[in-house]
Amino acid sequence: MEEVPTSVLSSERCHLGEGPTYDAATDTAWWFDIRERRLFEHRFADGRTVIHALPKMASALARIDGERQLILIEDGFYVRHVADGRLELFVSLESDNSVTRSNDARVHPSGTFWLGTMGRRAEKGAGAIYALHRGRITRLYPEITIPNAICFSPNGDIGYFADTGRNTLYRVPLDPSTGLPVGDPVVLIKHQGVGGIDGAIVDADGLIWNARWGGGCIDIYDPTGRRLRSLRVPASQSSCPAFVGRDFSRVLVTSAWQDMDEAQRAADPEHGKTFLLDAAARGRAEPDVRLS
Repeated sequence: MEEVPTSVLSSERCHLGEGPTYDAATDTAWWFDIRERRLFEHRFADGRTVIHALPKMASALARIDGERQLILIEDGFYVRHVADGRLELFVSLESDNSVTRSNDARVHPSGTFWLGTMGRRAEKGAGAIYALHRGRITRLYPEITIPNAICFSPNGDIGYFADTGRNTLYRVPLDPSTGLPVGDPVVLIKHQGVGGIDGAIVDADGLIWNARWGGGCIDIYDPTGRRLRSLRVPASQSSCPAFVGRDFSRVLVTSAWQDMDEAQRAADPEHGKTFLLDAAARGRAEPDVRLS
């Protein structure tokens, strides 16, 4: 396990910290506490963190433009107006299914938004992975238990996604112009040992940075699935990374205390906090989502 300089970005503990992203135009990081219905906003310019209450559970966010964001909420996509936090339903998703909620998601370089749903109690096979392409939702892969690690190669010709329920990361060929599959997924990594595959991002060199839930680390893989490095995270339930900073060299990592009893939390004193790793990464900006 490799140690890199690490600091606490936010000491506010997240029940289920997830979905971090970074808006380079405003030098602002955003992430969620899914279970507690909270959206975190951290402004690097002044070091302030603002917490916004949400009406429902939400798990991912993408920039539309300077004034609007698209938020993935438990029953669909909502446009959020940055100035006042106002939400407007854009398109419903599984709104008639009380079993499921949203989970991992990420925008393809083309502007297509991939997203996953899962059972609220991680019911086996209850979820699916979808793509929001030019305002229309298409189901890509059904019978997913815990969708995670949705991310894409720098030129958009490869997509990755995981089912943490199977502890498996898949690789699938994509049309770079649409972000939609042009072939079948194949198994890239079948994780063995401590922890499970959680959220992931891909850097400018095509390396996959994956948070290992229960392993307290970020594992870095090459596109063939070979693990190159493991960077320690101070909380055992590390959940998702994001490249942040003007040069995208640092890595924000969320964590969680979900399913931990009092003794487990005491043994893991940094549980639920949000961290900043000075990892000297060669990260890249997240693309804006395209709605039409």
